[in-house]
Amino acid sequence: MSLISIVITLIVVGVLLWLVNAYIPMDAKIKKILNIVVVICVVVWLLSAFGVINHSGDIRVPQVHS
Repeated sequence: MSLISIVITLIVVGVLLWLVNAYIPMDAKIKKILNIVVVICVVVWLLSAFGVINHSGDIRVPQVHS
């Protein structure tokens, strides 16, 4: 996945989240939960996109050779 597509996706997700927060009337607690869920999903997606975690959820830790 190219860096440009990652940046565009982050911009689109941010704009959509802003639109939901600004124009859809919801209780503040629900908005807070929605924001937390979206942020967690984006962080997990970014970790997967950069190869830190794979699709099965295993975390790859680099090995240091001495």
